[in-house]
Amino acid sequence: MSEIPMAPDLSSPPVAAATLHDVAQAAGVSLATASRVLNGSTRRVAEAYRERVQAAADRLGYTANLSAQATARGTSAIVALLVADIADPYFGQIAAGVARGADEAGLVVTIAITERDPAREVRVIRALRGQRPRGLILAASRNLDHDAADLSGELAALSASGTRAVALGRGDGDVRWLAVDNHAGARELASRMSALGYRRAIILAAAEGLRTSDDRIAGFTAGFTAGGAEEPRVLRGAFSRQGGIDLMARALEEGVDAGTLVFGISDVVAIGAMRAIRDAGRSVGADIAVCGFDDIPTSSDVTPALTTVRVPLDEIGYQALHAAVTEDWSGPGDAVELTVVARESTPARS
Repeated sequence: MSEIPMAPDLSSPPVAAATLHDVAQAAGVSLATASRVLNGSTRRVAEAYRERVQAAADRLGYTANLSAQATARGTSAIVALLVADIADPYFGQIAAGVARGADEAGLVVTIAITERDPAREVRVIRALRGQRPRGLILAASRNLDHDAADLSGELAALSASGTRAVALGRGDGDVRWLAVDNHAGARELASRMSALGYRRAIILAAAEGLRTSDDRIAGFTAGFTAGGAEEPRVLRGAFSRQGGIDLMARALEEGVDAGTLVFGISDVVAIGAMRAIRDAGRSVGADIAVCGFDDIPTSSDVTPALTTVRVPLDEIGYQALHAAVTEDWSGPGDAVELTVVARESTPARS
């Protein structure tokens, strides 16, 4: 007859977590020395002591109290990154660059999703104030149609609590910013397409008021018409792959002539458009040409490979991290360099 296992004794008190004092005692160093090693102090500690403290901390399972550190320092060892859509490879590459810089700086990255909703963005920033992050990176495109007073107020309150904010694109107030000249990149793309012989174009864009999309529309239109082509037709919808599918399907229902160029406002939109073109029994390239913007890795993997504008997204994320945590940051300087990459999706027109 098998024995019935005894129920655990739930009356026993839980094992107390190791404290900084425990680590210092186990390592044979002062409490101050242990604190300097484990709490990220800028004061140097002899390597022998550092190794002893770290070994003791590992053996005891010690973890730093981040809340206590934030209270003592005014900020925590956290950098907050706000993105519109974590499933979009555009934001994934930016996040990779931020994470690379954070790792070098001994910081942790926390990511919040705004879904390009200004009210949601304000709520997220307000909630983040309680974490006292070292820095805040605003990677989602700014919406020009909403009242920015609430956002400015929250960013000011965050700055007053010791958090430095960085925006991709032009910032407001005391916000540091990294310039990405979407207008110039789209204009150069359109000029190249015009030089290849394209005279009719459709732009698949986001809702009006989204700064990134509007800048790319304006730049592409300027470059395309300057080469003697017709002014592009603009269709607006979601800034996503599904948005590209839906907008392209709508355009095809209304009629798209062979030899038309489709500009997806981002690569994911353009890739969605390619799907819709195929679903309609049309071919991408010789029949309907397609180009995008960003040069996410998938752009060169699709067939035919997608013509686009290369944006150094990983490097932008890396620079944004350092702008958020570096005291003597020298400023944005020139806009990051964007490069047109012509591929098989836009063959030359005879």
